[in-house]
Amino acid sequence: MYVGDSKNDNSLTELVSLKHLLSVCVNAAESGGMKVRDVRMGSSFKEFSKGKTKEGANDPLTYGDLLSHRIMLYSLKKSFPHIKVISEEHDGNELQPHDVGPPVSSWLPVDNFAEDVFIPTKDILVWIDPLDATQEYTENLVQYVTTLVCVAVKGKPVIGVIHRPFQNVTFWGWVGKGTSSPLLGSKTKQDAVEKAPKIIVSRSHAGKVKEVARAAFGPDTEVTPAGGAGFKALQVAENQADAYIHVTLIKKWDICAGDALLRALGGEMTTLDGNPIDYGDPNNLKNEKGLIATTHDHEKYVQKLASLAS
Repeated sequence: MYVGDSKNDNSLTELVSLKHLLSVCVNAAESGGMKVRDVRMGSSFKEFSKGKTKEGANDPLTYGDLLSHRIMLYSLKKSFPHIKVISEEHDGNELQPHDVGPPVSSWLPVDNFAEDVFIPTKDILVWIDPLDATQEYTENLVQYVTTLVCVAVKGKPVIGVIHRPFQNVTFWGWVGKGTSSPLLGSKTKQDAVEKAPKIIVSRSHAGKVKEVARAAFGPDTEVTPAGGAGFKALQVAENQADAYIHVTLIKKWDICAGDALLRALGGEMTTLDGNPIDYGDPNNLKNEKGLIATTHDHEKYVQKLASLAS
């Protein structure tokens, strides 16, 4: 769902402080995460269905999704009323200040940066996923659940925030500036692609991707199924997996934050054929060409996968 302001031409040329926006994005992700956690642990947990996915699976929706969406969007629009925002959810009450409170953490990432970057409003598109891994959330597999915020500048992912509400920890990356932890992506570069890499894949498509991964990287390739695109991107960022591979359609609000975080670490997230994913069109919500995400040796992974089609 797209929320923006295109009526005020002056607002399009307003300069946005990315340092300020990063702080607000962290606040939004953590505030949404509080609602996600409170709903799951309380008596107000309810599950609905948005219909079926392209693969025929149930597409669930919960009260946690809606409350998190409402708070995250309000937090962003309160600070930047003219900014364009894409959210996975929509409930008609986006701009009401329902229980907006302080962030989970009092830590402010802006304190880490002496210099700022200012970008015109018209060049910014913010993508949010108020509750990534909703299916796992309904199954109480909360280790996979995240809230996601991504800032794209002229279609390129620049700031990514991934919050894990049930672990109460937030990860962020600002491309060219730094990340929330010096340990992210710090593994000594190894040629894992030639030595049975560890691949993380979607729980819902594990069998198909396992076949593809082992055909490309060898029969000893370790393939781990997991829920949530945000969680899987973090596993790569934290060196728990060498690559995250997805072979079917995926929405851009699921992957933009992870894309930005990995790029801030010097890694990459691309389509399976190695092309960058564009996040600049609010009407183009789908990435239909799969993805591969790594922190090292990205081109080698792409080439290995490409060899299957040759």
